[in-house]
Parts: sequence; C-alpha cells; structure tokens
Amino acid sequence: MTLTPRKDLLDIASLTDDEIKFVLENAVSFKDLFKRSVKKVPPLRGQTVLTLFYEPSTRTRSSFEVAASRLSADVTHFDIESSSVVKGESVLDTVETLEAMRVDYIVVRHKQAGIPSLIAKNTRASVINAGDGWHAHPTQALLDAFTLKEVHKDLRGCRALIVGDIQHSRVARSTSLIFRRLGMQVAYLAPGSMMPREVPTEIPQFGNWRDALDWKPDVVYLLRVQSERLDEPFFPNAAEYHKHYGLTNERVEIIRERGLHVMHPGPVNRGVEITDAGMAYEKSLINTQVENGIAVRMSVLYWLRPGAGLS
Repeated sequence: MTLTPRKDLLDIASLTDDEIKFVLENAVSFKDLFKRSVKKVPPLRGQTVLTLFYEPSTRTRSSFEVAASRLSADVTHFDIESSSVVKGESVLDTVETLEAMRVDYIVVRHKQAGIPSLIAKNTRASVINAGDGWHAHPTQALLDAFTLKEVHKDLRGCRALIVGDIQHSRVARSTSLIFRRLGMQVAYLAPGSMMPREVPTEIPQFGNWRDALDWKPDVVYLLRVQSERLDEPFFPNAAEYHKHYGLTNERVEIIRERGLHVMHPGPVNRGVEITDAGMAYEKSLINTQVENGIAVRMSVLYWLRPGAGLS
C-alpha cells in the first residue's frame, strides 16, 4: 500500500480509508512484539518524541511514552507546571522553543479545541493530537477500532451503543466517526442534557436502556463522566446518573445474557459509569483497550513523517 507521506495526526475526519487501514494493519505486527522478551525495534532510533500535556493524563501520556520507547526513540516530557507556561508563555512561544530543540514528534493535549492544529502549522515536527477540548481524540478512536476488529473480524454491520456524556466527549466524536467509516452502525444513549443538539440522522438517539438494548447492539461503549469539564451540573448527582445511565449489576446480567462486549476509554469512575461487576465482566474489553493503545500509537509514530509536505 503506497500512501502520501503525512506529517500530523489531528483528527479522524482528515484520514483516508487507506491511512486508517494502514495504521490498523501495522498495529497487529507491533502488538506481536509484546510477546517477545525484547520488545524494542529500531525505526525511530535517534529521533525525539516529546509529550506536551496541558491537561492531566495517565493512560494516554504513558501509552505514547511506552510506544515511543519501544520504537527506540528518545522520549521526554515537557512539564507544564514547572515551565514558563505558568509565567504566561504562549503556546506558540513554547512551540518556538521546542522547534529550536529540533524535536521530531510532539504529542499534545490541550483543553482548547484547535491547539494541536495551530502547533502543527508552526513546526516541522510531526504533531499528534492526544485530545483537544471536546473536538477530537484520534488515537483513542483508532485503538477502539483495532480492539473491536480483534473480536469482530469484519466490523461491517456491527452495532455500537455509546452511552453517557456525548455532548462534551471528544472520544464520542472520534470513535463514532471511525466506527461509521468502517461500516458499523452507531447509536447514542444519554440524558437529554448531554445529547448534542445536532446528531447525524443515521445515529439513533435513546433516553433509556430498555429502548437502547432493543436496538440490539453488539458492544456497549461507556463514556467517562467528565466532571472537571462541566461548569454546571447536567444531572442531579452521581447516584442518579448511575441509576439511569450507568452499567449497574442488573444491566451487567442483561448484557451477559446477550453476549455483548463492553468498552470504556478510561479512567473509569466506579459506581458512576460502571460497577465492580461490570469491570470484572468476562467480555469487558477495557484492559485490552489499554494494551492495544500502545500498539496503535507505535503504528501512528511509525507512519508519520516529520516535515512531510513542507518545503
């Protein structure tokens, strides 16, 4: 497969079908490395990957750092809290500093949508969007697709029910898009206050579990309640959310009877989106998503070309 070299990964919408296929297929080979005693390969030897996170992260940042290390890159983290950012340094001033350091890849997370794109326009380094506001989280979408392809070889016709705060979720936007690009059907289950005003007509919207499960999904994808992003309450309290929209023990039994898979981008709020029984459910793919995140991010780093398309 011959692809036009790409410098950055900013969202799912801009990817071609061949690019998505390339990343997912190469992730298979990278995951096979995990079974070896020596898990490193040399493609990025001598190159530097920098993580630039303006928001807290455990899974995504660690996943990128492990992925880069396994590709033999030099990995460094730009510590926002001890940097000149706290003194008022702008994003572009920070990028100018990083450009002078000749880093090759910048993995960026920011609370404001569009910041990764702004950075990408001002550096020769490859920029990977690790989440920008409510906008996009492309590597999460890619790893979600990769994870489902492991259990459903052909995703065409598979049905995914995405549950929770659709309105404020970059994961919901990116993952629902890649699922549909791969031929899946997607539906939303959310409180009215957390359902976007504009939803594509081909995505059914549900307000309760009974109707949503009557749609006969193959996988239930739970979203994290992002309290830190909400300036005002969108539901009475955590207990009420769990009662009406969480995966309760009773609902775990229903999905077990139907053989459905369960996914969640993490971190999980136990007792809100899901119970301990849900986490222990034998068809939960949550821990598999974490493992697959490393393989997919290795594939992304391997695929991108710093400076591509620039004169």
